[in-house]
Amino acid sequence: MQQPPDIKEPPPGCPAHGNIQLYGPRFGSDPDSHYEQLRALGPSAPVDIAPGVQVELVTSYDAALYILQNPASFVRDSRRWNALNEGRIPEDSPALPMMGYRPNALFSDGAAHARLRQAVTDSLAGVNELQLVRQTQQSADYLISQFSTDRLGQAELMADYARPLPLLVFSDLFGCPPDIGDRVIMGISGIFDGTPEADQVLGSALSELIALKRRRPGQDLTTRLMEHSAQLTDEEVLHQLVTMLSGGTAPLTATIGTSSALILDDDWQPGLPVEDAVTRVLWNYAPIANYAAHYPTHDVELGDRTIKANDPVLISFAAANTDPRLAEHREQLSAKAHLAFGAGPHACPARDAAFMIAVTAVESLLNRLPDIEVRVPFKDLSWVPAPWSRSLVSLPVRFTPRPVTPMPSQPQPQPRVPETAASPAPPAPAPAPRPATPPAPKPKAGLFSRFLAWTRGE
Repeated sequence: MQQPPDIKEPPPGCPAHGNIQLYGPRFGSDPDSHYEQLRALGPSAPVDIAPGVQVELVTSYDAALYILQNPASFVRDSRRWNALNEGRIPEDSPALPMMGYRPNALFSDGAAHARLRQAVTDSLAGVNELQLVRQTQQSADYLISQFSTDRLGQAELMADYARPLPLLVFSDLFGCPPDIGDRVIMGISGIFDGTPEADQVLGSALSELIALKRRRPGQDLTTRLMEHSAQLTDEEVLHQLVTMLSGGTAPLTATIGTSSALILDDDWQPGLPVEDAVTRVLWNYAPIANYAAHYPTHDVELGDRTIKANDPVLISFAAANTDPRLAEHREQLSAKAHLAFGAGPHACPARDAAFMIAVTAVESLLNRLPDIEVRVPFKDLSWVPAPWSRSLVSLPVRFTPRPVTPMPSQPQPQPRVPETAASPAPPAPAPAPRPATPPAPKPKAGLFSRFLAWTRGE
């Protein structure tokens, strides 16, 4: 199945018309039918990824793999984007934050990409697997402890568990102190929620973290990235950290949520391991659904379609993984042959770590709340109506509430009065107390501060 598609120098092409829209509630409710329509047009087809933004979407597994593994003809630097350079992309387009150029490994090519990628890969290689599992379990235990005492025995797992868990794990891996970790989580959460100035909050927090690690290096991913032989500047370090945060948290949130929903559904076969659920999600509900914009270095023909140089070509990981032509070969393919983590030189450098975090998160949930069940069948759950990711809007569950265990109160020792023959003299009268100025209320601690305090038993 991994044969190069018929890509060659083009004959004259024809203009696109009547593009399928890959955004909005209609797409979000049934993306598979959209992919089916697109497959009928060939290995790729023009779509609108946002209002006024046309891209070529690759739905064929073979064509996707060929493009991902052919960096000589398909590059990632979006500064080549024809429509953007010609002023044809709306300034407020939701496609710009996802496709616009950033100085990181994701949008780099050639030697620049190799340098940044090596720094990231080597830094991630220093993460201890057992430590990562413990960090994930501890983060899971904390979050479960926060919602499992609900007297009705109900929770919304996306907001209460799947979204915050990766942020706690990453803040710990990056070596954030409590206050910086709070702002990192606030910033990255705000970016995904569309909160104004969230970019500035995240950038400021990471700049402080980098300055701190310059003064006091630690045994953490940030320090390893800064001390790498590639000698990244502080600005380069910041952009790689942003990439790891944004590229790691959202897909993990989607994977944890969808895997939990799948394994808790009545149609799931009891006894199958959690790894099977996560693998099925990566194949059938790719967390990063449509992304990885490539720009042809020359005009190419893909099937019957002519693609001009520097027009964006997006990979539909969701459509490629569910390509019907794969069905007859699935038994021969490795369980890891899906494209959920990409392929080629830009493949996710943390695929094993991400898989481990997702499996550990779902296992922790099942172990801590053994009678947990979904309140809505899997087939009736709603999905985020965005083209970029495949993530549940919400995941309502019920369970037997866990009782709150109060911290035991420690008796205060009483001062010992020495025994004397004579009675003690009466104490001098104390001066009248002055009215105390009430202390200013402390700001509420952020998520990471509360988590660290919980780990210390506070």
